[in-house]
Amino acid sequence: MDRSRYAMRAGPAGRDWTQGSITGNLMSLGWPMMVGGSLNMLGPTIDMIWVGRLGPAAIAAVGMSGMVVMLANSMLMGLFQGLRAMVARFIGAGDREEANRVAQQAVAVAIVYSIAMALIGILLAERILHLFGVGPDVIAEGAPYLRINFIGMVTMSFRNLTESAMQASGDSRTPMWIAVLFRFFHISLAPFLIFGWFVFPRMGVTGAALTGVFSQGLGAGLGLWFLISGRTRLRLTLRGFRLRFDLLWRLLKLALPASVTAMERTLGNLVLMGFIAPFGTLAVAGHSINQRVEMFLQVPAMGLGQAAGVLAGQNLGAKQPGRAERTGWMGAGLLSALMTVCAGAVLIWADSIVQVFTPDPELIPLAATFIRIAAVGYLLMGANAVLQQCITGAGDTLVPMLVMLLNMWAVQVPLALVLPKVGGLGVLGVRWAIVAGTFTASVAYVSYFRMGRWKTRRI
Repeated sequence: MDRSRYAMRAGPAGRDWTQGSITGNLMSLGWPMMVGGSLNMLGPTIDMIWVGRLGPAAIAAVGMSGMVVMLANSMLMGLFQGLRAMVARFIGAGDREEANRVAQQAVAVAIVYSIAMALIGILLAERILHLFGVGPDVIAEGAPYLRINFIGMVTMSFRNLTESAMQASGDSRTPMWIAVLFRFFHISLAPFLIFGWFVFPRMGVTGAALTGVFSQGLGAGLGLWFLISGRTRLRLTLRGFRLRFDLLWRLLKLALPASVTAMERTLGNLVLMGFIAPFGTLAVAGHSINQRVEMFLQVPAMGLGQAAGVLAGQNLGAKQPGRAERTGWMGAGLLSALMTVCAGAVLIWADSIVQVFTPDPELIPLAATFIRIAAVGYLLMGANAVLQQCITGAGDTLVPMLVMLLNMWAVQVPLALVLPKVGGLGVLGVRWAIVAGTFTASVAYVSYFRMGRWKTRRI
């Protein structure tokens, strides 16, 4: 190992992830990502729990507006995927300076995009919600929530950027502790702004949105401080910063397909929500609760998947493609076992889980049925998450885009049109269409991963 590479790894979070036990590396790098990701998801889930006390219209407003925010974030999610792939590859090759330059370009893109989204939120919040055909009660509650989240997107962008850079460099524990701090702040503040406790005004859904922006700002500030001060593996400095169009182009080539993938997923979910909306506010609220539960359970999958993707990228940078492949299969096996346990628990306790979000006696049985149907797809979620992240972490972002495109528009959406009319399934047919898409995605990712073309991807 050369001196520059050793020096890079001798500092904080300086473990060489391209050596040693694959299982040990997966678990050591992955468990902080799983914990941090769970805490990141805990904020919106806590919001839904509190907002659930305000009634079905408030639940539907947060669910629908939250999906629009996710769609707006999709472009930046692609940027962060590209950032992860390039930083991991450069770290594996021992080039920390180039990894820092990639992070600099990502900062510039995030600033421009966040400003554009803030302007859209200010001007078009109500019109956006009108497009989805929800009732006026949902629009009245959802428009302020949507506007505030769009304006505050800069805080979310920088929190995600700092987290992605640190994790890709091999430091997953610092982002985890940052998540602990800012989510504790979120959980503590949310009921005060939503219900008007103590000296605070009762702000309802608007209070939930403000809490999210404030807490994300705290997380972004802490993340930037760690990166700029060098208290993590990658030190971000803007000294002598200039736009590097060669790096920017390489980053965007990776980011654009990943962004389209995220946008396809979120847009498809919005279309599926459009199929559910005609069945009434209770159906939309039940679907929104199911999404929060599903997102919370997806976090361990995404955490271990991202760890596998970072390890795959670093191993490819260190010219160890066989080790990168073994990492993917090992992660897929471990996570599939975990998600099988989660599926069993959800099937047994679905009604109790729903009661955490709402006391509404009409909503509980419908939402519980949605959750039980979704649990069938959890059996395949582990393999999907790990293999997709390994492929993306290798810099092969085009194939996941194509898989998502075909899966969403050739499987899920057509089935969502047909199944509600079959055998009196009604709205449950839409939920079964979503599960069918999970199955076809699993077949595609396993097949492509076995082909091994992702290991030859150059970035």
